[in-house]
Amino acid sequence: MGAGETVSKPLPRRFYRGDPMSVARQLLGARLVRVVDGAVVSGMIVETEAYYGTEDSACHAFKGMTPRTEVMFGNSGHAYVYFIYGMYHMLNVVTGPVGTPWAVLVRGIRPLDNFEKMVELRGGRKKGIADGPGKLCIAMVIDKSLNGWDLTTGDTLWIERYESIPDEHVEKTPRIGIDYAHPEHRALDWRFLVRARA
Repeated sequence: MGAGETVSKPLPRRFYRGDPMSVARQLLGARLVRVVDGAVVSGMIVETEAYYGTEDSACHAFKGMTPRTEVMFGNSGHAYVYFIYGMYHMLNVVTGPVGTPWAVLVRGIRPLDNFEKMVELRGGRKKGIADGPGKLCIAMVIDKSLNGWDLTTGDTLWIERYESIPDEHVEKTPRIGIDYAHPEHRALDWRFLVRARA
C-alpha cells in the first residue's frame, strides 16, 4: 500500500490477536481515527510500546485482574483507556487471546485529518500537538468513556491501515516512564517509533 492511501476500514480482530511486540510494530504507520462532533480527526501512529501482562512488572495487569485492568483480560481489539497523574488519559489496545492481559500503548501520532480541530482541543498549541500519549488523547478527545470500546466496529474510534513503514525507518528503545518496574523489564527494547524524516 502506498503512503497516504486510506482504506477507511477498521483493522480486524485477528490483527490484534498477535503478541504485543508484533502488534506494536505493525501499528506504526496505521491511522488512528476518532469522530468528534461528526468530524473526523485522525493521525498516523508513530510511537508505540508493548506490555506483557502478568509477566511484565511495567504492566498494570502484573498483579492480576482488578476493576481497572479487567478490559485487558477480555477480547483483543478493545481499547484500554486509563487516567494518570490526575491529568492525562492514555490509549492502549488489547492484544492476544482472551484471559491474557497483553496490550500496546499508543504513544504518539502525526496529525492527518482536521489539524485545526486538534489545535483547538489542545488550547491553541500547534507544536508537538500529539507527540505523547496524554497529548494525543486530548487532541482526539479520548477519555475513560471509551474504555472497553471495540476498535473493530469502525464507529467513533478505530484504527485502519494507512502507510507501510520499512524496518530501516523504525527505532526500538526501552519504554518510557516505567521507573517502578523491575530493572530487567525497564531495560527491554519494547518501544517502537518511526524515525523523524529529514
